[in-house]
Amino acid sequence: MSLAGFLVVAYAVAAAGALASSDAPAVYAALDRPAWAPPAWLFGPVWTVLYGTVAVSAWLVRRHAAGRAGRRALTWWGVQLAFNLAWTPLFFGARQYGLALLDIVLLATALLITLRLFHRECRVAAFLLVPYLAWVCFATALNAAIWQANG
Repeated sequence: MSLAGFLVVAYAVAAAGALASSDAPAVYAALDRPAWAPPAWLFGPVWTVLYGTVAVSAWLVRRHAAGRAGRRALTWWGVQLAFNLAWTPLFFGARQYGLALLDIVLLATALLITLRLFHRECRVAAFLLVPYLAWVCFATALNAAIWQANG
């Protein structure tokens, strides 16, 4: 797959999440949030950059990895992206904050596996996933705090 293909896949996940949660800003504003919760406007720019780095990292692995190891790494990339896709409809659409928390923990786990496998194939690709992992860990803590306050 080309870089354009990976970008299309990553941003399709972003678009699907946006479509599944068109009322996300209103839902987020109505939640009891911790004082450290970021403003709603910050999520769009952060995710725009992160989806780009997620796509570039997969493309780099595709270019550098061969055979079974490369396929395994990219399979895990797809798994973590599927958990990413599921989170927004669970959290904003269904307002199932506990299920969303379970999903994002599974996302973080799949992302750690992906990062480890990417590191074996292309270190730059792995390093590109580090900001994404940091944001997912932050989002996990935020999801937990919101579930506790609103559950």
